Amino acid sequence: MLSRTQNLDLNKSREQAAQNPEDIAAQLEVADLDVIGGHVEDAFARLVTLISRLVDDERERVRRRLIELYAVVGNTDPRVAASRQKLARVLF
Repeated sequence: MLSRTQNLDLNKSREQAAQNPEDIAAQLEVADLDVIGGHVEDAFARLVTLISRLVDDERERVRRRLIELYAVVGNTDPRVAASRQKLARVLF
């Protein structure tokens, strides 16, 4: 995750994501930056919302990143448990 974000500009990434809510790469960048910056719930909510709008391979790509972020934060963290419940509702 650090290698993915080392050359990103937080403000530019946020602006890109805000202007292009369907841009998967932009949303993934901001989610990574949010986790690094301690905005874990925001990152999780961003990706769960994105997953709810996607299908097939795109949905799986974002789901995999979200699972990766869960592991980074720690699977015993209560924010992970809460997000997993929201993810399950979106997927099923």
